[in-house]
Amino acid sequence: MTIENLKRCWWCGDDPLYVRYHDEEWGRPVVDDIGLFERLSLEGFQAGLSWITILRKRENFRAAFAGFNFEKIAKFTEKDVQRLLADQTIVRHAGKITATINNAQNAIDLRNEFGSLYRYFKQFIVKPDQSVSYNLDDIKARTMTKESIALSKDLRARGFKFVGPMTMYALMQATGMVNDHVEECFVRADVEKARRCDTLIL
Repeated sequence: MTIENLKRCWWCGDDPLYVRYHDEEWGRPVVDDIGLFERLSLEGFQAGLSWITILRKRENFRAAFAGFNFEKIAKFTEKDVQRLLADQTIVRHAGKITATINNAQNAIDLRNEFGSLYRYFKQFIVKPDQSVSYNLDDIKARTMTKESIALSKDLRARGFKFVGPMTMYALMQATGMVNDHVEECFVRADVEKARRCDTLIL
């Protein structure tokens, strides 16, 4: 069977960029601080939009937001906000832009408290549960979980913005905190192996 004929999750369709993101990135563990902050920020920008829209603008976001180095973003000023609002290559939403700067400042506090963003997020990783279904209908219906609700509540209490429970579940799916590849997806087993090898679970 060629890679073009392999069974995948329904959502990536046949767009080459989306397929590559599904095959190589979505659901695989992200443990570095910059990577986690990037995913957190992009999920916030995605709210109300399609993920493929954000994915197509990803490199532009990286250029506009200092590679998602939250130490640098935390120092952004009103001048930077105006620069970003004028940048037609990203999503120009004042609330999301200022939220990203705000979240960068809070991410520094989070890292200082836990040693890394990963050590914080690790508390919310979903362990394998044979009672949970990974068929198509059930995954489509699962837009949030008790873990994503808890994560959202805790982040909000720490001052983070655009971190609702559905947005946080999307983050968890994207960064390997949960493995929501459908049962027949050819990537699912490899993702679960990666989660275990990175000591996310065991």
